[in-house]
Amino acid sequence: MSDVVNAAVTKLQEKLGSFSSTAKFVIEDEGAIMIDSDGVRAGDEDAEVTLTASRETFEGILDGSVNPTMAFMSGKLKLDGSMGVAMQLGQALS
Repeated sequence: MSDVVNAAVTKLQEKLGSFSSTAKFVIEDEGAIMIDSDGVRAGDEDAEVTLTASRETFEGILDGSVNPTMAFMSGKLKLDGSMGVAMQLGQALS
């Protein structure tokens, strides 16, 4: 996996509370991150929701400089799957 994905896994592990669903972050041209009840890891498995963004958008979401809702509304963050699970993830990361 790329250094970007590895750094993102570490950052998500620090921020994430409990999360019982499955979610996948796809960072364009870098790789994918899985989040489930076992925690956070690099991986590309099936998930209830898949969120796709550029490296810049994803890093902004993690550091708080990009609002995930605004990123979604402006098309910078794409969602495939359960909107409810995406909202749970947003709450778990805040």
